[in-house]
Amino acid sequence: MHHAAIRPQEINPGLVPALFEKQLRLSRLKKGETLALVTDLGTRREYIEAAFAAAEVIGADVYELKVNAIPSWTKVGVPTIGKCKGTLEAMCAADMVMIFHVPLFTQWLKTVMKSGTRVLMAHDAPDDLEQLMSPPGLKKAIKYGAAMYAKTREARMTRAGGTELRWRCGEYPVMAQWGFADEPGHFDMWGAGHIHTFPNEGSATGTVVMLPGDIVILPYCRYVVDPVTLTIREGHIVKIEGGLDAKLMQDWLNDGKSGPRDRDPFAVSHLGWGLNPQALWHGLALNGDEPERNRGAARVFPGNFLFSTGPNTQGGGKRSTRGHYDVPMRDCTLELDGRTIIREGRLIDPKMIVPRERR
Repeated sequence: MHHAAIRPQEINPGLVPALFEKQLRLSRLKKGETLALVTDLGTRREYIEAAFAAAEVIGADVYELKVNAIPSWTKVGVPTIGKCKGTLEAMCAADMVMIFHVPLFTQWLKTVMKSGTRVLMAHDAPDDLEQLMSPPGLKKAIKYGAAMYAKTREARMTRAGGTELRWRCGEYPVMAQWGFADEPGHFDMWGAGHIHTFPNEGSATGTVVMLPGDIVILPYCRYVVDPVTLTIREGHIVKIEGGLDAKLMQDWLNDGKSGPRDRDPFAVSHLGWGLNPQALWHGLALNGDEPERNRGAARVFPGNFLFSTGPNTQGGGKRSTRGHYDVPMRDCTLELDGRTIIREGRLIDPKMIVPRERR
């Protein structure tokens, strides 16, 4: 079921265990530590075998916890751990958890991170795990950008074509992912390289115009083909105008409502930007719209501005809606407290620019 992609896999399957070993060493897995693999009914068997082999080479103890679910990106916040007795305790007791589906916006993930367990998510295709693996310097650049965002009180994003969005920051923590889980209580994603936070409640205001070439990476997996104009007031989208893409957005967010008065799907969620030079905007055109080929790369390509709607529980907020929309936007200009960080889609602070490795 995994191999019906447009292109044949370009990495020798025999190299996958070595990739996993490299990744687990970046995450500082050590001899004598316990690694728990959280898998599901759709997880690639070769990933489980590779993780077992890599942990064995390192000298760590490892086991698999398989959940009775086929989680997907369109069902974020589903508690795959915790309902079965003992599973939450087991995750808190492990030194590291490697999970092969999306645990974001769940209560159990917060509990596990609080216990000091480090958590790494892996869900991309083998070619992408190789291509997107964190290059030297990425963590340092991410930490630098995250510290800057954490100090920011007012942010502004603009783009030719009518976009101007302002929001205030400080109410929620800044989330930073650099592609490996090497610190206690840290959550990361293999292939990551991005920074975001949730705007202060009710502060996001302005107009966002999605343009052709922006990517709807959640819930769909497609380039925007016609402009979508979002009118945003007091932290919520109050109007969606446009053609097919506008209809798709309106319908998905409406479908996420818990009742006629529920506005949570239309709230502005995490806002941030990507820095991973291994990720390419044109990956979706190159590899097709198979979610497994795009979930990581589309979010983290350098200089993209990631606009989203819906939940904010990951930052400690109260919105747990399933009406979530993620849109990496191109060619945006981002200012933090009046200082330009990204100009027309290009990172301009040299401390945030990481050289790309040819792989």
